[in-house]
Amino acid sequence: MYQTNPPLPAHEVLPTMYDLPSEDPEEPGLPDEFHDFQPQLLRSTCQPPNYPIAEMFIGTDMNLYYDVRNRLWHKRPDWFLVLGVPSTQQQQDMRWSYVVWQEGMAPFLVVELLSPDTETEDLGQTLRDVNKPPTKWQVYEQNLRVPYYVVFDRYENNLRVFQLTGTQYQAVEVTNQKFWFPELELGLGLWQGSYQRVEGLWLRWYDANGNWIPTSEELAETERQRAEKLAAKLRELMIDPDDL
Repeated sequence: MYQTNPPLPAHEVLPTMYDLPSEDPEEPGLPDEFHDFQPQLLRSTCQPPNYPIAEMFIGTDMNLYYDVRNRLWHKRPDWFLVLGVPSTQQQQDMRWSYVVWQEGMAPFLVVELLSPDTETEDLGQTLRDVNKPPTKWQVYEQNLRVPYYVVFDRYENNLRVFQLTGTQYQAVEVTNQKFWFPELELGLGLWQGSYQRVEGLWLRWYDANGNWIPTSEELAETERQRAEKLAAKLRELMIDPDDL
């Protein structure tokens, strides 16, 4: 695109999600089961009471383009939350990727789920090769300045939270494997239970009273049990619940 006078607006000359690859051809394949299930649980329980769902976007295993000078550079967070951007309302408008210069807003929170082969980069323990793009840690801390970065290691059952303080991430105290986000009026913690019929320690959201935010399936099961108890009580009273 040649330069014009006056210059064309950015949205006319910069690539959008339709122009950029939505997948990394060098990726070995689809996520493993844990990297599939855990982001689903995070998504379904992320329900801030003080923030409209229509004004937040959640991305999982999606290309995140962050550098307008190097437009093909991207990272692929396991899970991230952006505040102040519209959620998709129509299927045909669903995002192919998340392009920061198109959206105008960087993520508020990024969650990485540690794997043995990604641990050093996820925790900022690798030095940048000047001939390669920056590491995830450097992108989240220095390029995007993501306020919160959460790392969950399911092998060590360890939750770590880093908060951007000034220009660098600082580890913050995590009490009883829980951390509260005042901006969301929600907390993230490790919950022992069964999700997708798999027992384990899962990362999920909780409310101001310390209660775990239920999934739609859990709500449906609670309602089913309530209906069964009511039906049993009616039968004790010689009332057929099917007649009601």
